Amino acid sequence: MAAPRKNPDELRARATRLVVEARRDPASAAGAIKRIADQLGVHPEALRQWVKQAETDDGTPSGTASTDSARIAELEREVRELRRANQILKSAASFFAAELDRPSR
Repeated sequence: MAAPRKNPDELRARATRLVVEARRDPASAAGAIKRIADQLGVHPEALRQWVKQAETDDGTPSGTASTDSARIAELEREVRELRRANQILKSAASFFAAELDRPSR
């Protein structure tokens, strides 16, 4: 399970919107993340990650959207579970096959 978020979703949305708007203006584009992070009391690296994820979700740069990455993680868990079940079934099949090969008394 994921750790609880320290910042509310409204703050994330507002911060990312401010950064995107600041980047549109060439005069304020330089250092926009640091400046806005300081104004909102957020760590600049966290804000950079939020903006990067928001841009990926919108389809701006290439990357995996958060809904896709959640689905991929779910499928990977399922694959691990199925592989484990297959290994157990193979072990059980070989055990019972060995029992059938033994001569009865």
